[in-house]
Amino acid sequence: MAEGTLASVFDHSTPKTELYDVKNVAPMVSSYNQRIRPILDALENLRRLNITKEGIQLPAIVVVGDQSSGKSSVLESLAGINLPRGQGICTRVPLVMRLQNHSHPKPELELEYNDKHVPTDEAHVSEAICAATDELAGYGKGISNTPLTLIVKKNGAPDLTMIDLPGITRVAVQGQPLDIYDQVVNIIMEYIKPEESIILNVLSATADFSTYESIRMSQTVDKTGARTLAVVTKVDKSPEGLPEKVNADDVNIGLGYVCVRNRIGDESYEEAREEEAKLFKTHKLLSNIDKSIVGIPVLAEKLVQLQAASISKILPEIVKKINDKLDSQLSKLEKFPRKLTSSVDVMSAFMDVIGLTRESLCKILLKGEFDKYPDDKQMHCTARLIEMLDQYSNDLRQGSDSADEKFLMEEIKVLEETKRIGLPNFMPRTVFLTRLHSKVESISSIPIKFIDKVWDYLEDVGVTILKHHSEHYHQLQTSLRLAWQKLIAKMRENSMKYMQEVVEMEKLTDYSCNPEYTIEYNKLIASQNYLVERVQASSSQTFPKCSSQIVINGSVRKCFSQIDINGFGSVPVSHLTLYTTLLPQAFELKVRLTAYWKIVLQRLIDNTALHLQFSIFNLLRKDLGYEVLNDMVSPSGGGIERLFEETPSVAVKRDDLNRSIKTLKESKEVVASIIDKISTYGN
Repeated sequence: MAEGTLASVFDHSTPKTELYDVKNVAPMVSSYNQRIRPILDALENLRRLNITKEGIQLPAIVVVGDQSSGKSSVLESLAGINLPRGQGICTRVPLVMRLQNHSHPKPELELEYNDKHVPTDEAHVSEAICAATDELAGYGKGISNTPLTLIVKKNGAPDLTMIDLPGITRVAVQGQPLDIYDQVVNIIMEYIKPEESIILNVLSATADFSTYESIRMSQTVDKTGARTLAVVTKVDKSPEGLPEKVNADDVNIGLGYVCVRNRIGDESYEEAREEEAKLFKTHKLLSNIDKSIVGIPVLAEKLVQLQAASISKILPEIVKKINDKLDSQLSKLEKFPRKLTSSVDVMSAFMDVIGLTRESLCKILLKGEFDKYPDDKQMHCTARLIEMLDQYSNDLRQGSDSADEKFLMEEIKVLEETKRIGLPNFMPRTVFLTRLHSKVESISSIPIKFIDKVWDYLEDVGVTILKHHSEHYHQLQTSLRLAWQKLIAKMRENSMKYMQEVVEMEKLTDYSCNPEYTIEYNKLIASQNYLVERVQASSSQTFPKCSSQIVINGSVRKCFSQIDINGFGSVPVSHLTLYTTLLPQAFELKVRLTAYWKIVLQRLIDNTALHLQFSIFNLLRKDLGYEVLNDMVSPSGGGIERLFEETPSVAVKRDDLNRSIKTLKESKEVVASIIDKISTYGN
């Protein structure tokens, strides 16, 4: 909707009425263009539809004030009717007052609440409001947040919609709940917090404005005062210093002040306006107040102008919000499963869920696609599996290091314990297999723990996907989860057996056709003579204890306690001087095992990775649907139809969505009618 078209509706205002035109029968004459009324009617229809429950706020003039501030009297003066009066809280529910200028001499009044329409008249309107309030808030002095609408059609009334809220009371009196203050504050804050609300703050001239609770509350939601207008009542009772108070604006009222004199005693509304005019013209103090901020007619004119400006600003945004919310709710409803009325529908829905689940699992586990879970890193499965494999590789390498044992001592111990009668310098194969078995045994638990961890992760991923595709069917979700867990348990068991077999194979035999073994062996064994020579030099009998130098065959040589060996780094060797005979064989055993161990670890990592990929592929080939159906057709299964019984919570959500959509569609029609009328006015 073009803003220019909307603004044009508010530009055809009639000339202002004189400040105190008491010739009219009504208490005052509205100077506001009648073209605003259809828009006010439409906004009232939106309010009646409770559109605010959809998160869409409507422009409103909200009347607040401390108890006995004269709030009800101001509204009476604007409407020209009597409202309930008495001790304590007079307004116990939000009272939505719709004032309309009416060409007929006889006023028309009607109350609307709880889908009721109760006609009344000026003589009985106060009693009718009290009766409706008792029905909404209960008999007594309690309050309620259920609104009551009063429609007043009267000759000369301004076209205004205002919401009168309960007055603020700090102390509960007899018959009131102890938390009456908190209840009132909660209601007021609900109405004044939205940016669309204009706050009409009613203040009594008899007190310091800064002490009013209503001022403190409005300042919390409207710090600059940009949407707060103050009405000062009882000016005749405390005129001293009033001109200075409204001009100083110590409480930050951005929309300014209007000073008024309300009806006193049995005065008619016409007499009250005459007395008000006389007061502000003749009183020695009050006559000094600028005439543009005094009197009920000025207040009415300010309110209709503020109302017009607010609607002009907010209405286009309301139209957009209704359309956006309707689209959103329709989209949510489309995601709800259709109601299933036959076995064919049930089976079709079942196959849909199974198909979508399998498709999602394939995307996430095999293809690495996670577009449905962009922010959930746990669902980026291929990346997480690679991270797990990398950690597994590190764990294997770190788990096989024996940092506590001195260099070559494990090999020497094995050689000593496998000695037999035979030629020297021959290394039995059992020696190598013994060391190999020991090393494999030291890391044998790592592959099993890794497999267990991976299947735990895959189980969680699958459950998340199953929940997503079966979220509206609790029974189906439970059955799918159990079926998935059974499949995972079978796959886990198979993987455990496989990895145990792989580990056992590595313990029992030593074989590889990988040329890296020979290359690595040749590179490492080249340091054998170097090591033996250094150790033998250190073990010379020339000196019982090794010093920095020794003499061998007349030559001075160094005594080595630590040397650098290619592939092993800097290693201590002083402890090897006692084993010079076994040293060549020990080092050869170390070299063979080191070269072969690289092959073993790489083989374990590769086999594990290939097995997992193959297992995931086989897992996705399993018929999850068959597992569920197999349980359902059992005597205790209850049939597949039971799986698609809608839970009460889903039914409630569906009903709430349908109600919301109905409200938004009706609201859209209401707004469309406004736009049509505005377009007509613009032309």
